[in-house]
Amino acid sequence: MIGKICLITGANSGHGRAVAAALARAGATVVMACRDAGRAQIACDELRKETATDGISIVPMDLSSQRSIRRAVDQFLTEHSALDVLVNNAGAWWADRRVSPDGIELVWATNVVGPYLLTKLLLPALHASRAGRIVNVSSSYAGGLDLNDVEYKRRPYSGIKAYQAAKQAVRMMAWCLAERLSGSSVVANALCPGFMKTNLGRNAPGGFRLMLFLTKPLQTSPERGAETAVWLASSPDAGALTNQFFAKRNPIPCAFRDPAAQARLESLCEDAISDL
Repeated sequence: MIGKICLITGANSGHGRAVAAALARAGATVVMACRDAGRAQIACDELRKETATDGISIVPMDLSSQRSIRRAVDQFLTEHSALDVLVNNAGAWWADRRVSPDGIELVWATNVVGPYLLTKLLLPALHASRAGRIVNVSSSYAGGLDLNDVEYKRRPYSGIKAYQAAKQAVRMMAWCLAERLSGSSVVANALCPGFMKTNLGRNAPGGFRLMLFLTKPLQTSPERGAETAVWLASSPDAGALTNQFFAKRNPIPCAFRDPAAQARLESLCEDAISDL
């Protein structure tokens, strides 16, 4: 990975941090795109020591804010002429319904609209690398997406269900990208990192937090969970793969392949960013 540029969202903790560490150790220049600049700086300093490299930097980015995303992309493009790997890793959910700075339901804004805009803005840089890779981090816990009410404006709100639906959309975005980029030098895939020990459940209600605590023995480490993302980002073999869903480096079937639904999803994302 020497000479390669990798941008990873949510890279200051958990799965994203583990991916950043592995790619830095492989020689890549790693850009950590993180919402909390303070926590990101601490993680960046730690990773530089752990990996014995200075090739790790930070670009402040709040995926729920389209202005923040555009500002971050502008900063990235002033520092780098191309992007080899984009890992859309960051994810979040909240127990109560909230809205983003742009007035979009916060889970949908952070997990779907934000990564959609980020990827769209970075596509020229990915093409410029001549072998760009897009890696969308999804989950086996995906489904229930209602394209007629993605922001839960008409249905009773459930943070867990909103997150589950967003992770379905993350997979579908990978298929949209892969098909749109077919024949180009850029590939797009999605993956499930497995049931990991992360802080994603910090916003969970008491019962769900208890379940996460009781199932800790079944949870894998972020480092183990990161193996598939690192493989998709760095393996020579993975560079020829596109439009697939992976778990433990193996392609597995994905039920969320519907051209009409994918087109509808793209349209919703375009509408969400068109006026901002």
